[in-house]
Amino acid sequence: QVQLVESGGGLVQAGGSLRLSCAASGRTFSTYRIGWFRQAPGKEREFVATISGSGGSTYYKDSVKGRFTISRDNAKNTVYLQMNSLKPEDTAVYYCAAQVEVRPRVYEYFYWGQGTQVTVSS
Repeated sequence: QVQLVESGGGLVQAGGSLRLSCAASGRTFSTYRIGWFRQAPGKEREFVATISGSGGSTYYKDSVKGRFTISRDNAKNTVYLQMNSLKPEDTAVYYCAAQVEVRPRVYEYFYWGQGTQVTVSS
């Protein structure tokens, strides 16, 4: 089992930066692909970025490419989301999640953190 705790959210002006952290418990953290997701008021939760267990593979939502960078430090059991050039439309609660093989070759984001609020003012 993995427990995830996000931090680093806050209020920032458009064009500013924030770095979110996702701290995990457990000695097998490096085996989990971790994703960042966000949910704005009245909208569905959406994918933002993901990183493989080793950190060698990353993937981003098109609208954040070039502005957000996902990274991880397995020695610290932590995944980061560096967010630059923030826009008002990035305002949301941001969640991290760990992917698990729920059935053979079927993967789901199974463990979730409680979320951290990011608000970007115009």
